[in-house]
Amino acid sequence: MALKRMGIVRDYEKIRTFAVAIVGVGGVGSVTAEMLTRCGIGKLLLFDYDKVELANMNRLFFQPHQAGLSKVQAAEHTLRNINPDVLFEVHNYNITTVENFQHFMDRISGGGMEEGRPVDLVLSCVDNFEARMAINTACNELGQTWMESGVSENAVSGHIQLMVPGQSACFACAPPLVVAANMDEKTLKRDGVCAASLPTTMGVVAGVLVQNVLKFLLNFGTISFYLGYNAMQDFFPTMSMKPNPQCNDRNCRRRQEEHERKAAEQHTPEAGQGEEEEEEEVVHEDNEWGIELVSEVSEEELRRSSGPVPDLPKGITVAYTLPTQHQDPAPGVAVEDSGESLEDLMAKMKNL
Repeated sequence: MALKRMGIVRDYEKIRTFAVAIVGVGGVGSVTAEMLTRCGIGKLLLFDYDKVELANMNRLFFQPHQAGLSKVQAAEHTLRNINPDVLFEVHNYNITTVENFQHFMDRISGGGMEEGRPVDLVLSCVDNFEARMAINTACNELGQTWMESGVSENAVSGHIQLMVPGQSACFACAPPLVVAANMDEKTLKRDGVCAASLPTTMGVVAGVLVQNVLKFLLNFGTISFYLGYNAMQDFFPTMSMKPNPQCNDRNCRRRQEEHERKAAEQHTPEAGQGEEEEEEEVVHEDNEWGIELVSEVSEEELRRSSGPVPDLPKGITVAYTLPTQHQDPAPGVAVEDSGESLEDLMAKMKNL
């Protein structure tokens, strides 16, 4: 793999050991699933209750002959043809209902690469706040790290956000007005007007989302806690938000307390343990190309340029010495006294 050969990722093959859940297989989610499949992810869990429609053809991934199929079924068929080594698990239901929500939590906590172990990451690619809040509630309760993504209704901006329960703001810590005011978002939609969609914006958002996923899983580069995209100005703002101590989600507050307690324990030295830690020996990788650092100054030249070592008590050494300066006395220069005063000399200067 090029990333490994160029020294960016130490062990890219580790990507095969990760399981990722994607909620929402629409314009962003389907492209995200395709990118992760091509990257060689170990397992994908896909959640969506919708069907493929001809109206979806202005976006990416789905094809006209798949109209009428569930999105997860159509996605699984296409993705298996791309990379048959990836494990797929699809669920065609709405995660916000009571019975489905519990099953959704069960699969997050037990649907990893090994059955019974949690997934490594949850990706939210949904287009409504109700589903986002459901994912937020589940991940806070389970302590599951997840990433949220979205595209604006005008189709020219979007964002991704990493949420680590207890360490960064969850979706309920700083909710949109619709969520904070407990409004029904369906009442905000106008009859005959639907959200715009551009495959370009969705492709960009899916791309930065998967890039952040790879950096998070394979531990390279800088992981973004929030990365926005404004297509009108080609602007990519970044920021990070701390969790809200007064968050309405009790599990978020509980995770914050757990994180603060662990941080305090790590900073408290154990009894009998000194504050100084022994420095680890630097271990260099194999020098494949035989590159060496060679001094242009010989040992003899270095010795001659060094000054005498002062007489110091035992145990004290000097980092360097000042070279002995040999200055030849400048030959004497006789200056003839003209006997003129300073005023006379200044007057001559003005007349020049």
